[in-house]
Amino acid sequence: MRTIKTTSGAEVTLDNDLLAVLETLFQEVTARRALERTFEDMVREINHLIDQMDDGERRAYLLESLFLNTVTYENDRLDAYMRKLADQEQEQ
Repeated sequence: MRTIKTTSGAEVTLDNDLLAVLETLFQEVTARRALERTFEDMVREINHLIDQMDDGERRAYLLESLFLNTVTYENDRLDAYMRKLADQEQEQ
């Protein structure tokens, strides 16, 4: 499998595992800076990783990202609906 590197030199294996990329970003940007990072710091690091990917790799990671975000969005909506139902039950 092909690997790319963060600006600090950490390797990221491109195996369509979005969570592995997210974990690397967390470790290399957020944790390494003891939570003292900015939006621009994270965007710069993400752009650095994207710039090393070819079109097919970017497409695969976009697809996985959209899928993961859709599932998260659906779960958040369902959670809000279930809380609303629970609140209505408690009121009765």
